[in-house]
Amino acid sequence: MSQDRMLLKRDIKEKKELVNIEMDRFLPRKDEYPKQIHKAIRHSLFAGGKRLRPYLLLHTYLLFGVETKKILPVAGALEMLHTYTLIHDDLPEIDNDDYRRGKKSCHVVYGSDIALLAGDSLLVSAVEAINSAEINDKLKLQLLREFCIETGHRGLIAGQMVDIESEGKKIKEKTLNYIHTNKTGRLINLSIRFGCILGKASEADTENMRIFGDKIGLAFQIIDDILDIEGDEITLGKSTGKDSQQKKATYPSLNGLEESRQMAEKLISDARARLVRYGEKAIYLDLLAEFLLTRKY
Repeated sequence: MSQDRMLLKRDIKEKKELVNIEMDRFLPRKDEYPKQIHKAIRHSLFAGGKRLRPYLLLHTYLLFGVETKKILPVAGALEMLHTYTLIHDDLPEIDNDDYRRGKKSCHVVYGSDIALLAGDSLLVSAVEAINSAEINDKLKLQLLREFCIETGHRGLIAGQMVDIESEGKKIKEKTLNYIHTNKTGRLINLSIRFGCILGKASEADTENMRIFGDKIGLAFQIIDDILDIEGDEITLGKSTGKDSQQKKATYPSLNGLEESRQMAEKLISDARARLVRYGEKAIYLDLLAEFLLTRKY
C-alpha cells in the first residue's frame, strides 16, 4: 500500500471514529424501551461503512474553517440520513437485498415493519441532530432548508421513484443521469454544500466545490455499477449482480465497461483539478477522489 493510501486510510478511520462517537452519544441505547427499534437502528448504523458523506463534509469545511467539533452533529446527521436510505433500499418491496455492509440487512434480522420504522427514525434523528449543533440559528435554518429540498420529492426520493419506475425498461442515458444525480449525487453534494455553508465559503468557492461534488458523485455511481458486475461480494459486503437480475439500466449496460471506466476516469481527473486552488488544505479530498476511482468496496 502506498504512503498516500495509508495516510488516507488512517484519516478516514480517525474521522469515522469521531462521527461514530457523536452518533452513539446522540442516539438511544439499544436496551432503551422499546428495545427492538433501537436495536434495529444501531444494527444498520454501526454495521460499518466508509462514512464517506461525513468525511466529505468535514474536509470541505476544513478548506475554509478550523474547528470541526461543533459541526460533528451535522456530520452524524448525514450518516443517519444515508443509512435510512440504505435500510429502505434493501426492503423486499424495493431492491430486496439480504446483505449490507457485510451483515444481514435490517429487514432480514428484524422484519420489514421494524426496518421501515428504523429508517424513518433515522431520518427524523438526522433533522434533530442538525438542530442540536452548537451553531447559530440562521445557519441551522439554512442547513435544514437545504436538507429538506435535497432529500425530499424534488431530490433523493425523486431519483428513487424514477429508479423504481424504470426497472425492466429500456431507458436513455438522460433518464439514468436523472436517477443517479438525485438518488446518489444529491446526498454527496449536500455533504459538500454543508461544508461550504458551515465554513462560510465564498460564492465562487461554493460553486467550485459544487462542480467537484457533481463529478465525484457521478464517478462514484459509475464505479458502483462496475463493481456490481466485477466486484467481490465479501469485499463489497453486499450482493453483486443485482442490477442485471432486476434488469436495471446502468452505465455499463448503456455504454459498456470500458467506456464507463473512461467516463469515471475523466470525471475524477476533472474533479481533482477543482482542488488545485486550495493547495495542501485539499490533500485528503484529492486522495479520496483518487481512491473512489480505484476502490473495490
